[in-house]
Amino acid sequence: MFKCLMIMAIDKHSLKKMFPNLYYELEDEKSESKISIDIVHAADSEIEKDNLDIEDVSEEEFLKPAKEVDKLRHFNPSAVDFIRRCDTDEQAQEIISYLQTKCELTQKQAKELEHKLKQEGVRGFGPKKEENHYFHEGGLC
Repeated sequence: MFKCLMIMAIDKHSLKKMFPNLYYELEDEKSESKISIDIVHAADSEIEKDNLDIEDVSEEEFLKPAKEVDKLRHFNPSAVDFIRRCDTDEQAQEIISYLQTKCELTQKQAKELEHKLKQEGVRGFGPKKEENHYFHEGGLC
């Protein structure tokens, strides 16, 4: 069984040595570089829309291109995404084992994937993702 725990503690002296500007910003009560988080939370689409003078374009049409371009911006592939790139069951088993050792899969998740792999084979997870799959999905190819 693998257990993953990463704790990073840093003392003020080390912070000051590694990140002097950040240290001074955090310590300086009068710092002008401090801003309220409320200021930053405006949606990009609202800002862009406010900057345009086009009134004839519907909101749906306006937002459509942005959604297509940003479709995969925060995408993080799952174990199944990696398995779908495999050609053989052995490759898929290696992926499962690797992800488990890297603590990206729990023992229970790994056993479930292994069971499905044994029952249905590698194509039981879906069709093979070919080269440049994500470029095509994101509309870049």
